[in-house]
Amino acid sequence: MVSTLALIAIGIAAIYSVGHPAEPSPAGQTGDDLSNFWKKQLIFAAIAMVGFIAANLVNYRRFGAVSYWIYALVLLLLAVVLLGKYVNLWFVPLINRTHRWIRIHPKLPQIQPSEFCKLAYILALAWYLRYRSNYRNFSALVGPFALTLLPMVLILLEPDLGTVLLMMPILFTMLFVAGAKVKHLLIIILLGVMVSPVLWYFMKLEQRTRISSVLLQSSWIRQKAEQHPALGRILVGRQFSTKQWKNDWGFHLIRSKFAVASGGTKGNGFRKGPFIKYNFLPARHNDFIFAVIAHQWGLLGCVALLGLYVVIVGCGLEIAVHNTDPFGRLLAVGIVAMFVVEVIVNISMTVGLMPITGLTLPFVSYGGSSLLVSMTSIGLLNNVGRCRPFTVARKP
Repeated sequence: MVSTLALIAIGIAAIYSVGHPAEPSPAGQTGDDLSNFWKKQLIFAAIAMVGFIAANLVNYRRFGAVSYWIYALVLLLLAVVLLGKYVNLWFVPLINRTHRWIRIHPKLPQIQPSEFCKLAYILALAWYLRYRSNYRNFSALVGPFALTLLPMVLILLEPDLGTVLLMMPILFTMLFVAGAKVKHLLIIILLGVMVSPVLWYFMKLEQRTRISSVLLQSSWIRQKAEQHPALGRILVGRQFSTKQWKNDWGFHLIRSKFAVASGGTKGNGFRKGPFIKYNFLPARHNDFIFAVIAHQWGLLGCVALLGLYVVIVGCGLEIAVHNTDPFGRLLAVGIVAMFVVEVIVNISMTVGLMPITGLTLPFVSYGGSSLLVSMTSIGLLNNVGRCRPFTVARKP
């Protein structure tokens, strides 16, 4: 819990820093007004604490008993969001060219169903897998994959690539713990790799460009894409231009890498540095907040941040290992896997190792839905550790 609160405090401090640089920007330097976002994040943190407490009030098995209903409710919300993409619904706004949020009231925070889907999915999958013993058979994997693919399709159509990338690692981790054969899981991964070229042509242009941007960091690949129009069309769906790429899809990635690199070992200092002062970094309060931390506190700050995540993951694994209840063990493993994948994907996209997906850094990035889900997950993890079933030993 201490590590979680420390991460939230770091996030609020980072959000405050990008809204209140130590020196005002010169005339002509403009950017998003983030001056009040840290106050909103404080409110989100208070709401998230309510979620943490609620997740501790009753035995975690009761959440499992209603997990299918929670899962169905989240699927309904995802369907409503998808409907808003094709039908003009006032409560499904278009933000950043995507439909991901539901607006309850103009003065209230918007909710993001795909965030709640992560925890609902873990609950439902853990409850489904808890007492089944036939996962040594290949055909028995149909049920878990059906539970996974249904929300994945709805989320991908929003589109929200980040949450989609999160779900498969969670599934494979929980299946492994449930007793599935590694051979079967590897075969499924191989099949996924084989059909990926087909899926590539069904992806939206935005998604394809984000993925190909990882390859286009190489000047050699950019040169070949300009020389061979067919290669350019495969990568970005149109005639490729290095100048256009740097000012369009590669813009966020280039700025983020420069911000991280310019932090050095000790960083530029709190609320200092050119990327803070001149608003050079886009989405600096959510998607690229790790770059903000690296820019201000350098490598040492990043190591400290990762150390806090290691503590959370270590505690979660300890809870999973020492819990004899199959549902509790699977729930703990699923939550830990969710945090691990989120951290890896967010940091990797910040430094150019993975495509920019919009997946937030847990507890640190700005966002009410993300913080509420993360804190509720920690509450459930604490609940699993606190409500361990007693094992009565036989008399020798």
